[in-house]
Amino acid sequence: MPKSIKSFLLSVRDLLTSASPLVIAAVALLWLAFWWLNPTPPKRITLATGPSQSAYAEFGARYAKKLQANGIEVVLLPSEGSSANWELLRSGQADLGFVQGGSVSPNPDGEDALLSLGSLFVEPVWLFYRDAAARRVSASGQLTQLAQLRHMRINVGAPGSGVPLMMKALLEMNHVDMSSVRLSQLEPTPATMDLLNGKLDALVFASAPEAPLVQMLLQTPGIRLLDFSQNEAYSRRLPYLTPVVLPRGVVDLARNLPKEDVRMIATTTTLLASEEVHPALLQLVSQATLSLHGGAGWFNRARDFPKATETDYPLAPEAERTLRAGVPTLQRYLPFSWANLVERMWLALGIIVAVLLPLGKIAPPLYAFRVRSRVFRWYAQLRDIEERAEAGQQKDALLDELKILEGRVEKVIVPLSYADELYSLRNHVELVRQKLLNT
Repeated sequence: MPKSIKSFLLSVRDLLTSASPLVIAAVALLWLAFWWLNPTPPKRITLATGPSQSAYAEFGARYAKKLQANGIEVVLLPSEGSSANWELLRSGQADLGFVQGGSVSPNPDGEDALLSLGSLFVEPVWLFYRDAAARRVSASGQLTQLAQLRHMRINVGAPGSGVPLMMKALLEMNHVDMSSVRLSQLEPTPATMDLLNGKLDALVFASAPEAPLVQMLLQTPGIRLLDFSQNEAYSRRLPYLTPVVLPRGVVDLARNLPKEDVRMIATTTTLLASEEVHPALLQLVSQATLSLHGGAGWFNRARDFPKATETDYPLAPEAERTLRAGVPTLQRYLPFSWANLVERMWLALGIIVAVLLPLGKIAPPLYAFRVRSRVFRWYAQLRDIEERAEAGQQKDALLDELKILEGRVEKVIVPLSYADELYSLRNHVELVRQKLLNT
């Protein structure tokens, strides 16, 4: 092997050996930071939605499609509705879930271990009734107050939907004795069929207008939507309710449906998450809320939602940052997995660099010591030869030993910056030889 190449390889070996403590420390700190921060999120998450053909089911499918683009599988968990979603979240069977305001009572001590990702949309209370049933209590066939529902057959939704509790409170506020109405708690689809077949006089949904059943009933002849003429009063009595208006013609402009503004009351739906969900997933889901709920709708203008208000649970820090600043800059140019890794590790990397900088001062002296030791270690043998010569040992034997030493020194290779010390060693070997020859 040419001497220049051998010299280069030896220098590289010395450099790597000298830097090895620094490299080991850096790798150990990186591993510790990676373990502590856990920047890589799971690839699967469970979202509690609602009954089939509900707005929750529709939005759940949109979330699944949105997150799939980033390699996250969303398992949709159908349920009876808001209250059932809350129970699924508390029991750990779901990671995320849609929950209506007023349908549950948060634990004041925070033992629910749930976080809010923001309010997503309003869910009006849709009280549909048959025109024929209304004519029994009103000559115009139009209902304007809940007190007019006495003696009617009403479906208030499945027990886990949260609507039965709300309707109970609304009816009691109107002094309607629960025994004076015939309530049923069917799922939305069979209840709709019973309403159309005349087996029910009215049914109640609390749903976003995107729900297919709501869209269908709004355009069905003989089915009317209750005008909550006292919607402002309801919102003052029940804080989780908001007065809203279904604008004239918003359902179908050509057919002018509805033919006049309809006053309604609405709850606000929040996306809740378990505290156990990985922060990176919370950030990704929060970003999905911006695109899925940021547009204009029947009851809101563009960018009214999502928002941090109107939620009973603390807002997740990731959601707060997303609502305030939008999508992080890195994620606009890098895949989510890479951007997330950089965003979560950059602070740790800064700390590691700050720790390693002082340690880095050890490497140059260590490198210099390793190179110089190739030269200095021969001085012990050289001095031993010199001392034995002074003690009167046989000169020829010492000269032979010195010749062997000189041959070994000739094979020593050091970087050019340390060549002066190697040549100094050779001079000292020659100096001892001359001393032996002159004695």
